Amino acid sequence: MTDPADMRREYTQAGLSEENALADPIAQFRLWFEQALAAQLVEPNAMTLSTVDAYGAPDSRTVLLKAYDERGFVFFTNYHSAKAGQIEKNPRVSLQFPWLGLERQVKIRGAAEKISTKDSLKYFLSRPRGSQLGAWVSHQSTVISNRSILEMKLAEMKRKFGDGEIPLPDFWGGYRVVPALIEFWQGRPSRLHDRLQYSQNDVGEWQIERLAP
Repeated sequence: MTDPADMRREYTQAGLSEENALADPIAQFRLWFEQALAAQLVEPNAMTLSTVDAYGAPDSRTVLLKAYDERGFVFFTNYHSAKAGQIEKNPRVSLQFPWLGLERQVKIRGAAEKISTKDSLKYFLSRPRGSQLGAWVSHQSTVISNRSILEMKLAEMKRKFGDGEIPLPDFWGGYRVVPALIEFWQGRPSRLHDRLQYSQNDVGEWQIERLAP
């Protein structure tokens, strides 16, 4: 049996300095995201979304980034899901991109807000038909007795919509995480990693600080 305490790897691929970091964190994210794509990492848009439940306990799951710009980072979900209920009570969330193949991580903290129905519809219509049906099938986060319930519901939705257009469910759509803090982490030898944190000052300008590893 492998002892996790014996698992070690030196991080030597790259460094991250204040001099070569871009002043705009969204531009820096775009640079690293494109490099993750070029490196053919598995699901480079996969990110860990962490929320807090009604008892103050953290809750994390992996979701997929579907859009980003200077306004924030967008993902989609069922608005009746556990994550959506937690966001409704406490919109403060965190995101983390684990680009371990490049010895990198990006952490984002901010507030989640619903995007417009128009924008949700635009993305929904771009999804494969099976994914559109899936949005109607699953009452996300509820307890079910077995998988056959999902398969029966899927068959029902196929009959209901036939070959016609599948409408956007009113319980499904996107959230945008508006960033307040973005940290870029680059692994370095001897565990002396580079960590640059972007945060906004009182006038909304981004400032960069180096954090101890």
